[in-house]
Amino acid sequence: MGTHIDELVNQKIEQIKNNENVFDSGTVIQVKDYIIEVAGLENVTYFEKVTIWEKGMGYVNQIKENSVTVAIVKEDAPIEIGDLVKTTGEQFKAVFARQALGRIVDIFGTDLLTGKVFDKIEYINIENDTIPIMDRREVNRPMLTGIAGIDLIYPIGKGQRQLIIGDKKTGKTQICLDTIVNQGAIIDNRANDVICIYIAVGKTKKEIKTIYNELLKRNAISYTMMVVATNDDKAPVVSLIPFVGLSIAEEFMKMKKDVIVVIDDLKKHADVYREISLVSDKTPGREAYPADIFYLHARLLEKGCQYKNGGSITILPIVETKGGDITDYISTNIISITDGQIVLSEKEFAKGNKPAINYKNSVSRLGGAVQKADIKKLGAEIRRTFLSYLETKEVYELANMDEMTPELRNKMKVGKQIQEALNQPKFRPLTNEEIIDKFKKLAKQEGNIDEN
Repeated sequence: MGTHIDELVNQKIEQIKNNENVFDSGTVIQVKDYIIEVAGLENVTYFEKVTIWEKGMGYVNQIKENSVTVAIVKEDAPIEIGDLVKTTGEQFKAVFARQALGRIVDIFGTDLLTGKVFDKIEYINIENDTIPIMDRREVNRPMLTGIAGIDLIYPIGKGQRQLIIGDKKTGKTQICLDTIVNQGAIIDNRANDVICIYIAVGKTKKEIKTIYNELLKRNAISYTMMVVATNDDKAPVVSLIPFVGLSIAEEFMKMKKDVIVVIDDLKKHADVYREISLVSDKTPGREAYPADIFYLHARLLEKGCQYKNGGSITILPIVETKGGDITDYISTNIISITDGQIVLSEKEFAKGNKPAINYKNSVSRLGGAVQKADIKKLGAEIRRTFLSYLETKEVYELANMDEMTPELRNKMKVGKQIQEALNQPKFRPLTNEEIIDKFKKLAKQEGNIDEN
């Protein structure tokens, strides 16, 4: 086996020396927007980078019997039938620059603030092999968001994958921005070199600029990299951007850093992938999504882990719903892949409860395993009391308080106080100590926490 490979390598070197390293070429036989069909590329491989002569660049996304399908990522001039397509013998890769921390960068290594490519770049795989289970460790360290409703009731650990799901304009992105800003407020985290990566999937340039300015104003951009594909980019670029962001996260994780990755959002990513699949003539499945959509997101979210060297990747994927329905195809897929979900409610938002978390539908599958003992004990009591209050409130909301038993009146009173205490303005993070001080008295009113 080794001898054969050596012979192939030596043969290739000889071809290069003799200027015989000629790559395959073919011609475009069909054009469908950003997907082209090419005939004549006999030795091309899947995901190989190809160039359309003086017109653009793409990668092979499907190999058929007599032709291949190419997804275009760059188009400098309109591509037409008959155009020459050449192979490169290289896998299509993204461009990564370490100095991109604190900047807005795209898949090609361009600093979108200046429009220039970074000086020192390296090429990284769009997608790496999944980290083996033997190289992972237990997720047991807290990833503090600074939001009381999350850190106390539904905590997130470093290496966890926690879904943020809810309707449009309910504060999904804001929770993630609060989490990023909170990392700069924690001395311990700063010492551990926390890196935050915000992945924008098909966002407008205005939205991206607004997020950048919010982080800049709060000194959070210095440890944050924004990896973006705007709505002006071609669909294949938008579909690859979450994988590129996580490949960058893996680079930092292997440098023993804790990385927080926000993917905003995966519903948009699923829709773009569906569009590409339909244009590529793949067989549609449920809701016209291709059959491999679950596998696609499972591969992506599997990158989140606690690595053996001490580094970690925590993933906060965002999914937008309609009408509060978290049972649609994409939502249920991602819920089943992640380690819990923070559900945001339009009704809670309208009532002025911010963050607008639906505490009855939210869950963290790791829970107390990622909390310290004091906040774990308090959180369990507050969660039990508050969820009991929410169930009772539905029945007795319109009842006369004077007609209730003293126990029920006390339950309603304490529950309402917890609800008010959970309300928190944006960009106002709380430490664990502040959360404990704020909620300990409320837990004592139910007799759940002793005086000591």
